[in-house]
Amino acid sequence: MRFLHTADWQIGMKAAMVGAAGSRVRAARLESARTVIDLARRHDAAFVLLAGDTFEHNGVSRKLVEDVARILGEAGRPVYVLPGNHDPLETGSVWEHSSWEQWPHVRVLRQAEPVPAPGATLYPCPLRERWSGEDPTAWIPSGGEGVRIGIAHGTVKGVPETGRSHPIALEQPVDYMALGHWHSTAIYGRAAYSGTHEPTAFGERESGNALLVEIDGPGAPPRVRKLPTARLQWVVREGSLRETLAAVESEHDPGSTLVDCRPSGFLAACDRDLVDRLEMLLRRRFLFARLDRSRLLPEPEDDGWIEELPAGYLRETARRLRARQDAAGARALLELYGLL
Repeated sequence: MRFLHTADWQIGMKAAMVGAAGSRVRAARLESARTVIDLARRHDAAFVLLAGDTFEHNGVSRKLVEDVARILGEAGRPVYVLPGNHDPLETGSVWEHSSWEQWPHVRVLRQAEPVPAPGATLYPCPLRERWSGEDPTAWIPSGGEGVRIGIAHGTVKGVPETGRSHPIALEQPVDYMALGHWHSTAIYGRAAYSGTHEPTAFGERESGNALLVEIDGPGAPPRVRKLPTARLQWVVREGSLRETLAAVESEHDPGSTLVDCRPSGFLAACDRDLVDRLEMLLRRRFLFARLDRSRLLPEPEDDGWIEELPAGYLRETARRLRARQDAAGARALLELYGLL
């Protein structure tokens, strides 16, 4: 049997940190949701599991709830949706909306109880609060017939984040544990995080996927395959100024890319044109770009630029900062360097 595992759609996230690009980021999350459902059809998945955080919070617009319900309802196969810690089962939650009743193939998993699915039994672990130190999977019984699939949302026990993030034991009496909460794809034998279908921030190691899972029968090891789903890419570019510039110049689809540039190293006076070119490329080509210049320091052996500062206070200050030879002085020198 074959099914599709996805999670952490975070529909309704504001993406305010990327300014005007936020509207494109929000739209991409719905576009990628449609891609997930298209993949389920293309690979003839028996059903789809959505392992929590379908929505960013329970206060998203009712229009968004209707849109998501329609996307899931048009899958043409059963879709099982788990409330997560961003959209827990609580009074006034998105799960009380009438849209869910309009699509008979979409089932919101509201109870911790076995649920029959095509070729398998599901063991859902819905969340009812944002934070908890209790393992939501503790109820899952041992034994039983057929393929057993758990679906839960939280952090695996033993990692620093665990705390009250709904800690989950990795070892479970199931053939596969479909997990949500981590935005990067991670596979641990019979348990896996699908990761978010569309990246949400810089630094996510491997987001923008869904997982196609195949299990031959009870006790058989799951075969898990990553399927790309993202419309946009969020990239971090680090290294020397020249390395960062080369990476930016070689981006194949800058119009669909959000980039965080963090060049580091020393700047010679002749490197100013490279900084200007980097800033121009970021400004003109990319959906969103951020340039952190704080790790670029004036070349210690090249004081030529100091003499290009206006004579008087600025030039004398630069000379004194150069003589200090410490980190604070170097950062202040870079600020002066930017005046040229």
